[in-house]
Amino acid sequence: MLRREFITTMAAAGGFAAFGRRAEAAVPAGWRQFDLTYTVRLQDPKIPARLWLPVPQDALDYQRAVDLTWQSPAPASLLWATAARAPIVSAAWPDQAVPREIVVTARAATRDRAGFSPEGSPEELAEYLRPTASSPTDGIVLRTAQKIVGARTRPLDKARAIYDWVVDNTFRRAATRGCGLGNVAFMLESGDLGGKCADISSLYVALARASGLPARDVFGIRVADSKIAKSLGKSGNITGAQHCRAEVHIAGQGWLPVDPADVRKVMLEENLPLDNDRIKALRERLFGNWEMNWVAFNYARDFTLPGQKDGPIGFLMYPYAEAPDKIVDWLDPKGFAYAISSREAA
Repeated sequence: MLRREFITTMAAAGGFAAFGRRAEAAVPAGWRQFDLTYTVRLQDPKIPARLWLPVPQDALDYQRAVDLTWQSPAPASLLWATAARAPIVSAAWPDQAVPREIVVTARAATRDRAGFSPEGSPEELAEYLRPTASSPTDGIVLRTAQKIVGARTRPLDKARAIYDWVVDNTFRRAATRGCGLGNVAFMLESGDLGGKCADISSLYVALARASGLPARDVFGIRVADSKIAKSLGKSGNITGAQHCRAEVHIAGQGWLPVDPADVRKVMLEENLPLDNDRIKALRERLFGNWEMNWVAFNYARDFTLPGQKDGPIGFLMYPYAEAPDKIVDWLDPKGFAYAISSREAA
């Protein structure tokens, strides 16, 4: 059984036992494998409480979810958010007697992306043309997209024009919490195009959709050091290494990976201008290529988690938890508390 089918089937069946379930899947030779371990201990003593953790998905031809296990004194299960293609481990603590902790280990296999991945189905492409609450495709988003695209008609030319405009006009703001909010209309209306990866990638996605190109945010986390730039990798303790990328679909060719946010990240981290030769080369590379020292979780935007009280959420890239009277701050790992680590498997 394919891993994606396994996840869907088990989620529909109501999840796993409290200690998880191991699922073996064949991994092609030459792929890298990474073990991600989440250790969560909710600090808030109030009950009931519930937790949702994003875990690696199967993704096109570049990533496979190989294994998933957990240990929890409380009921836990694997959920599958179909529209977002999001596998989620969820745990609930109904009373004070049960420690509010869980350890989840996921193994994913990845290979670097270069060029196009397989084409999407008509239903899938229609899904990724739709607007969302934080990424509309009308009003100022549509007007901006029309100005960028101009008289271009070829899908690949449109995709590249939008990519270049986003790289040229955005900037990475170090003070932005987490990965940003991805509120595209606000960014364009305010003229403030600064932020982090969720802001910059979401801007690309919304402008692409407004131009008639299916596109999606891909939420995940860095799991190993980078061969391209120090700032584009993280290994060991990856608690704060979440990163959002984008894909755009080109008719007749397939899904194309792009990452304008990482161009801006290297510019900031290394204090380099747009016309620097290193940045020029990186800009070319990140239109059509992903270094897969990063693991993808899902495509979730503006959706409600299964069983969530205070939804919807903008995206699911961090652990998310609800206590009776509040949403636990997922951007404060120590106060939450959680830690995420990665290790490359031999």
